[in-house]
Amino acid sequence: MRIGELSRRTGVSERLLRYYEKQGLLRPERLPSGYREYHASDVAAVRRIRALLAAGLSTATIAQILPCFRTDAEHLVPTCPNLLDELRVERDRMSSAIEELELSRSLLDSVITAGQSAMS
Repeated sequence: MRIGELSRRTGVSERLLRYYEKQGLLRPERLPSGYREYHASDVAAVRRIRALLAAGLSTATIAQILPCFRTDAEHLVPTCPNLLDELRVERDRMSSAIEELELSRSLLDSVITAGQSAMS
């Protein structure tokens, strides 16, 4: 299938599909005409990519771990032995970032409160 059909079947823009290719997430064949040719399995791959992006993973991380997933009903299931450990590291990184943002928000709240008191 060509890129337009993949876009229609996945709801992902052609531009974004080209970006996924550039990031190594998709590897379509190239026809002699230069057109990209996608396989039916790329529909599921795009859905896995979208789910992993929604989970907060970077495209660089996804490129490394994408082959280690299968789809079971509507859930992604890791299939590589060390993947759970890698995912836990990513989750810990996210948790740390959330804690830092919460601290920043708290500090900003203090500045806003002090500013409101000074303006009253």
